[in-house]
Amino acid sequence: MAEKNDFFKSKLVQDFTRDIRQYNLGPLWEAIPELMHHQPEPHAQAYLWNWDLLEKKLMEAAQIFTPDRGGERRAIYLQNPGLDYRQPWGWASTSQTLYAAVQLLQPGETAPSHRHTQNALRFITHGEGAYSIVEGERIFMEEGDFVITPKNLWHGHGHEGTEPMIWMDVLDIPTIYMMGGTFFEPYPERIEQPKVPDNYSAQRYQGGMVRPISDRHPKVAPLGAYKWNQTFKAIEGLSRFEPDPYDGYAVEFINPSNGKTANPNIGAWMQMLPKGFHSKAHRHTHSAIYQVFKGSGYSIINGVRFDWSQGDYFIIPNWAVHEHVALEETYFFSVNDLPIMEKFDLEQEVPYESNNGYQETKNEFKPVLV
Repeated sequence: MAEKNDFFKSKLVQDFTRDIRQYNLGPLWEAIPELMHHQPEPHAQAYLWNWDLLEKKLMEAAQIFTPDRGGERRAIYLQNPGLDYRQPWGWASTSQTLYAAVQLLQPGETAPSHRHTQNALRFITHGEGAYSIVEGERIFMEEGDFVITPKNLWHGHGHEGTEPMIWMDVLDIPTIYMMGGTFFEPYPERIEQPKVPDNYSAQRYQGGMVRPISDRHPKVAPLGAYKWNQTFKAIEGLSRFEPDPYDGYAVEFINPSNGKTANPNIGAWMQMLPKGFHSKAHRHTHSAIYQVFKGSGYSIINGVRFDWSQGDYFIIPNWAVHEHVALEETYFFSVNDLPIMEKFDLEQEVPYESNNGYQETKNEFKPVLV
């Protein structure tokens, strides 16, 4: 990589740079040190959103916004402060590539069906009785369920229960926006009507890691919902053995018809950290957004301690050194842009070798509280 020297500060160079820029031309000799770093330097920052604050603001939003008043969804997204400069609306960026939000649906409400070129997923954190209707299948959602909506599939939501329903939304909005590939289409009749029995795909896959023979040929979304009880059993079986030193007991949600990630651009994991578990530190090219489904503890990210408890969300940016400590048995749901990094052959992972693999805490993160 080229480095700037004193010659680049000279009047001759500066005058020429100003001259060509007026013609919408750019000087590579000036730009390359800032564009091609020795290692990743993402603008996204490590950050934590406290659940009490998120819940309070969702309930306030419920008094103002309803699906009938427009806006498609009552969702509050997690805006990364390091990416707020992106216009418009910070590209709704939680990480460099991914959007994450909390969404609330009240009993009796309907969120209209639509489709778009962004891939989407949901992780259910609170409540029951609501459903997503995806390509004519009503998928009733319970806490701990993971629900996918790959790009260009019709999807909407309804709520037949009695209590508020809250879930985590994740889409690849920043990636698609940056690439100029956004298409969005509302459903002609507000919400799609069922075409198959409720929970059809989950019933077809009740056997777990076996698949109907008709799904031997790859499909976009043969399984629309990954039920919590099956995910829990997978973690429980894995926990009989030694944990991964970096991630504890972790499983990845996959498309059973092709073995790839459940969503093309978004990886999704569930992991369990036993009480007292302290992971080794490492870093990788992909970023990750975490939802603390159960438990409490803290993570150290680039030397800063982030204390978390049930319901909190936090982000580990690209190439950030990180480790986790579970003060009680903890379940994380997390999403990542690993599939994107692997598509471009950019993924690297490096262990932290100093201090026997553990960072020293230099500071503590203080979240914005209610």
